[in-house]
Amino acid sequence: MDARGSADEPAAARLGAGISRRLVLLLALACGAAVANLYYAQPLLGTLARAFNVSDGTAGLLITVTQLGYVVGLALLVPLGDLRERRGLITGTLLVTSAGLAVAALAPGIAVFGAALGIVGVTSVVAQVIVPMSSSMAADHERGQVVGTVMSGLLIGILLARTLSGVIAAVLGWRTVFWFGAAAMLALAATLRRALPKVPPTSELSYGGLLRSVVVLIGEEPVLRRRMILGALGFGGFSTLWTALAFLLAGAPYHYGNAVIGLFGLAGVAGAAAASIAGRLADRGHGGRASTAAILITLASWALLADGKTSVIALVAGIAVLDLGVQGLHISNQSAIYALSPEARSRLTTAYMVSCFLGGAVLSAATSVLYASSGWDGVCVLGAVTALLALVAWVATEASHRARTGREPTRTEPPLAQRAGAGATD
Repeated sequence: MDARGSADEPAAARLGAGISRRLVLLLALACGAAVANLYYAQPLLGTLARAFNVSDGTAGLLITVTQLGYVVGLALLVPLGDLRERRGLITGTLLVTSAGLAVAALAPGIAVFGAALGIVGVTSVVAQVIVPMSSSMAADHERGQVVGTVMSGLLIGILLARTLSGVIAAVLGWRTVFWFGAAAMLALAATLRRALPKVPPTSELSYGGLLRSVVVLIGEEPVLRRRMILGALGFGGFSTLWTALAFLLAGAPYHYGNAVIGLFGLAGVAGAAAASIAGRLADRGHGGRASTAAILITLASWALLADGKTSVIALVAGIAVLDLGVQGLHISNQSAIYALSPEARSRLTTAYMVSCFLGGAVLSAATSVLYASSGWDGVCVLGAVTALLALVAWVATEASHRARTGREPTRTEPPLAQRAGAGATD
């Protein structure tokens, strides 16, 4: 029986056999709900600073703590997706996420709150177990579209998390936001336990060997390295915007409250559309062109965002354009690395997403400091420079790659596990 069978039947999925539309949509919802936990605090930074009696800069570091927790989870938990049965791994991790959110809701001070967000960051990587799992279950001809759809759910979760958080906080208080998240994770764990098929592991390596193989993959595969660089710069620019935005909107000339600040997350929904489009382009062999377009769109967005200092129309347009570019680049990156080896997709995800969130953590911390000293203008310069570096890196590495191979890698190349010498069981 393959993944198209009854959602209530816990039979093992047959990898590569195809995946039902209903299950794809459920996985998209699960990804969105799981990753939303990382972003509930972002529109509330001003409120949290006042609640815990700390500076805006200190409150901004909560985002860095969450992202660093996510990096730890990516490095230590996501590789288990190749080694463990994934239904049990996913549902067990969601229960821990729920507990972390409950602690955040009860936190008496910023130290406990930050520690709780760190735990939530570590365990919210369950979304990055789901994405490669969906890729493994999909048939070859639909893989880009399936990944794009699941990623659309993830991206919508990122964006709507801010809106939902702001509205709930305005009506019921900021602690209710985290109680809501805790309840949502419990419900999601129960639903996935019933709906997911058993998804078998794809590696027989030990856990230590599994982690070492991530380093081997990075060292042996230039396509992975170049996509890691682009991911770090792309997500770094994304974090630059969303770390500073709450402070801009809470101050002059806007003076918006939590509910209105949260609504700005809706401006980025266009980025979710880019995920599906980029996935289809990758399926048709146009991943390189999609990457180039996405980087140029991201660079152009910062001109609009600079005008957003005093113009809400320019600000909303800039957010939409930035998210369109960043998410289009992200899907192009994932499509490129998932084509390298079916057996190592969780480890490829680990390498790529660790790079993304390290870039996000570094630039969110830099943004917190820079906003205090240089304001919105300094933040926009930082974002534009980051996008420009991504363009330079892409053009340079694309020229180097084409000089060596004359083309972008395809699914017909030998599996990465074979080329990296990882062994037949990898």
